[in-house]
Amino acid sequence: MTQFPPQYDDQSHRGDPQAYSDPQVYGVRRRKRQRRPLKLIATLALVASGVTAWRLGVFSDNGEPITYAGADNTARPGGRPEQQTDVDPNVQFPTGPAATFKRIARLDDGTEIGKTTLAGPKSGFTGDVWVWTPKEYKDPAYAKSAFPVLIALPGSYGYPVNYWSGTDLGLQKAVSDGAAAGRSHPFIVVMPVLNPGNKGPFHDGSDIPGQPKMGTWMSDDVPDLVRRNFRTYTSRDGWAFMGSSTGAFVGLKQVLKHPSRFKAVIASGGMTTPDSPLWKGHQKEMDENNPEKLAEQHIAQHGPDVHLNFQIGAKEDPAGLREFVRKYGKGPIKATLRTIDNGGHNGRDYVRGMREGSLEWISKALLGPKPRPSQGASTAETGYR
Repeated sequence: MTQFPPQYDDQSHRGDPQAYSDPQVYGVRRRKRQRRPLKLIATLALVASGVTAWRLGVFSDNGEPITYAGADNTARPGGRPEQQTDVDPNVQFPTGPAATFKRIARLDDGTEIGKTTLAGPKSGFTGDVWVWTPKEYKDPAYAKSAFPVLIALPGSYGYPVNYWSGTDLGLQKAVSDGAAAGRSHPFIVVMPVLNPGNKGPFHDGSDIPGQPKMGTWMSDDVPDLVRRNFRTYTSRDGWAFMGSSTGAFVGLKQVLKHPSRFKAVIASGGMTTPDSPLWKGHQKEMDENNPEKLAEQHIAQHGPDVHLNFQIGAKEDPAGLREFVRKYGKGPIKATLRTIDNGGHNGRDYVRGMREGSLEWISKALLGPKPRPSQGASTAETGYR
């Protein structure tokens, strides 16, 4: 839901400030000043003050604490309910302790995006994480069901804001619409920062020696946060990445480096080799974070099936991704390349590609939520289990 003017939703980082400016009218001749009744002037002043208050978020509940409870979201030690035999053993309930989330946006369907600050215990890095849950998550019919997790990574620095946490690119709406149509799963969408800052070289979502451990942040700390706060699947069958540009590389690398934890990725407009200058002098570690070398090893070791869906706009050069799919799309690596008609290197076109097929594709590779047999779910199951 893109609002005009938009409520605060952490989108202040966006490039052109004119994108959200008031419409302007040119070539209108100024009329001769006319006297206006005092009552009319007072009314206009009241309206103007109301618009100003709306612009400033005075009437918005953004920034308020948010809870993702509603169905059974109670934290349990070990993530398992006590004395209950009707729970799928693949479901892990929140283990706690619960994080504090603050609302940064509310969508038309009532779903919310919340933000928390995570001090990563394994990486030692502290950064923000945004989370959106689909409306099915609070539906009592799904109270004992896990939900698949889609970790969404942005391009560029992805700091201090992950641009997928805004509502204007339509990622959350695409997930909702796909689930409502029965084409794809209602994912929990998790949106962490990607780099430790917004200056200097990228960190390639990796543990580069002498640098913040952004690889461990992404592979361990962020998923652990999700497990502490949400109903998730115990196996890799409920965990995936999606990303654009730099985020596509990181998501691809995570799946190939940790195939026992993550099963699939939608990688849009990204590279397939690390290129940060921070790797200088650390060739061994660089090779250990190179998707092409990881893919070779995965094939040679007959690892578990991983599903790689590459997206690229028709206006981009597909040669590198096409060659990766040709060379490594075999054995346990199930790789596809989707070309987005008239698409460019941008989030809106990549979301369009997800609507046109990539969300359905990844849903076929992952487990979806399951409503209680005795209750009709508010939306139909996708059938992709």
